[in-house]
Amino acid sequence: MTAPGSGQQREQVRGTARTTALLAAVPMLASAFLPWVLLRPNRLAPGEWLGLPASAAAGLLGLSGVFLLLALRRPNWAWVPATLTLPAALWLLGSQTHAALAGQPEFARASAASGFWVFLLGAGIALYAAQRSLPAARRGLTWLWLLPVGLLVFTGHLNTWSVLVEGSREGARWAQELGQHLKLTGLALLFALLLGVPLAVWAAGREGVARAVLGLANAVQTVPSLALLGLLIAPLSALARAFPGLREVGVSGIGVAPALCAMTLYALLPVLRNGVVGLRGVNPGTLEAATGMGMTAGQRFWRVQLPLALPVWLTGIRQAAVMLVGVAAVAALIGAGGLGTYIFKGLQSAATDLILLGAVPATLLAVLIDGALRGLEGLLGQRLGRVGNYD
Repeated sequence: MTAPGSGQQREQVRGTARTTALLAAVPMLASAFLPWVLLRPNRLAPGEWLGLPASAAAGLLGLSGVFLLLALRRPNWAWVPATLTLPAALWLLGSQTHAALAGQPEFARASAASGFWVFLLGAGIALYAAQRSLPAARRGLTWLWLLPVGLLVFTGHLNTWSVLVEGSREGARWAQELGQHLKLTGLALLFALLLGVPLAVWAAGREGVARAVLGLANAVQTVPSLALLGLLIAPLSALARAFPGLREVGVSGIGVAPALCAMTLYALLPVLRNGVVGLRGVNPGTLEAATGMGMTAGQRFWRVQLPLALPVWLTGIRQAAVMLVGVAAVAALIGAGGLGTYIFKGLQSAATDLILLGAVPATLLAVLIDGALRGLEGLLGQRLGRVGNYD
């Protein structure tokens, strides 16, 4: 017997798949006619745009067409060509870069051009559509592309891609900057929790306090990150001069100290806002029942109110963590280090590959943190009999 509403839900999924298929197919089809590799005499010089061979372009067109047809007619099977898109793009990129660099001097560079990035846009939309159209138990199938991509990386097929060339040359320095990026993000989130959690608990039961602290946190969010970093230079420099002991522990107008201060201030708003909303959103009847069972105020908070508010609170913590990954990149401008070092070094020298060496890992880091914390939200929501997504 068909469950009520199941037909309508299937039709909604099918309609979403149709729309997303069209959005995905447009860049995937267009990429066959755009340059895929930029061959340059060296890192900085302008180069020559190289398009795809006719056979590769035909293969991309065919793959895009298969995805489009499956997504329109059989949304639950759209993941099959969708999981082939990323490996196909990387294989084509590796093959083209090998061919382009044949006979070139050692310092020549082959970079991904517009066609590659346009194709990745369509591939990402396709994978998202496939994941949304699958039942939860089968969504892991959309990650099968990681196996062939890993094989391409470990077999050296992509070794001539300029981003990986730059990465292999940076080596230990890149790992050090990645560690610094993680350190800045983790410490700023920790400080935001140490400040935001007690403030949210205090403000949850006091309307005036809630308006004041949330208003201040909102005001900080309106200040551009670069401006906030600049505003902190003077007071922290003055503190370091007035108290030489602070300079010994690393407090100064530039470096890690102002970066952590600014990042902590930026992370306060989502932690505070979701904490207050989560604590206030607990059903008053539940709290009255806990009081009727003889619980003290402390027991009621720790055993009832906090566990029920935690999934909502975790959403704010997730939002803060993802935002901090981006703000940490800007902190490189004042000498705090991190992956932003490569972004700004690449901007200064007009070297796109150096920019990608910082931007791509930072993006992946944000996605991984978001996914891990989102999974934790869902797990807590299931255990508490509530929905884990509170966006």
